[in-house]
Amino acid sequence: MAFGIEAVELRRVALPLVAPFRASFGTESVRDVLLVRVLTAEGEGWGECVARSEPLYSAEFVDSAELVVRNHLVPRVWPAAQPEDVASLLRPVKGHPMAKAAVELAVLDAWLQAAGVPLATYLGGERDRVDVGVSVGIASSLDALLSTVAGYVDAGYRRVKLKIEPGWDVEPVAAVRAEFPGVALQVDANGAYTLADAPVLGALDGFGLVLIEQPFPDDDLAAHTTLARRMSTPICLDESITSAARAVEAIDRGACSIVNIKPGRVGGYLEAKAVHDACVARRVPVWCGGMLETGIGRAANLALASLPGFTLPADLSASDRYFRADLTRPFVLEGSQLAVPTGPGIGVAPLPSALEEYTTSVTTVRRP
Repeated sequence: MAFGIEAVELRRVALPLVAPFRASFGTESVRDVLLVRVLTAEGEGWGECVARSEPLYSAEFVDSAELVVRNHLVPRVWPAAQPEDVASLLRPVKGHPMAKAAVELAVLDAWLQAAGVPLATYLGGERDRVDVGVSVGIASSLDALLSTVAGYVDAGYRRVKLKIEPGWDVEPVAAVRAEFPGVALQVDANGAYTLADAPVLGALDGFGLVLIEQPFPDDDLAAHTTLARRMSTPICLDESITSAARAVEAIDRGACSIVNIKPGRVGGYLEAKAVHDACVARRVPVWCGGMLETGIGRAANLALASLPGFTLPADLSASDRYFRADLTRPFVLEGSQLAVPTGPGIGVAPLPSALEEYTTSVTTVRRP
């Protein structure tokens, strides 16, 4: 299919969160989001950059992502004739996977809309609904934590993920497990511990957790391998998984037995599919992680999570989990599932009224 990019729009939006979300890598009250809009003769496509306001989850942050997209990625993406071209065109730029993923998604959306093909179909998805869970940040008190979890369990979420960090780990996990003995429970450390904390982490074995996610820094596969040998709770890697090759290395070393796939972290949805395929070939379950995406990124993540290897609930909660008003029509929980969009491309588009209310800046780069 002929495909020509005529312009790329970079739009910043500031979307208030329902409540501040706190994890070991920082606290956010507003999502400062970079949206990438690709304009072609046939139409348009939208992508979302998941970089945060500060370089605490990863080296990327939203101000740097906008600069990289504008000055270094857009000039290289003009020749793209199909989505598969994007990664190779952008490969000379080192790093910046979240910025690259946003550009790739916008191209994918535009190309698939023109072809009339849903993203889920293009990626090989097999489900029309995805089981989802909820991620709960570090609370101000145990009572506040239990109240928050109770609200989500009552809403229909059957899997709860608790953020943990040194000093907020065994006690809150024990309290939640005692109050909700039947809920599927997992924890996420975002690399906050070291191997010296292994006895504390080992104490979590007694709570029947689905998994413990990224206990150690992303570059320390050796420590994860050591912990995996000591614990019965499965180790899941998140920040450590930056590509399909890295996933294979981590699995082969015994550093994890479950993988969290985030398209922004691995550089795009096509590489995310490659991670999925590598894990399926090694019989390692995967699940789709979330990064407080708006409806644009949430729609694309649901398409990815419809692939057959995603056998654990995704971190893709309903829109009202995070936002009083989303940029798209809200995603609504149906039982414990979200519907996979069926329209061409990502299947959703931002609402003009939402863009008008929440946009803070727009820059358009036109093809030379």
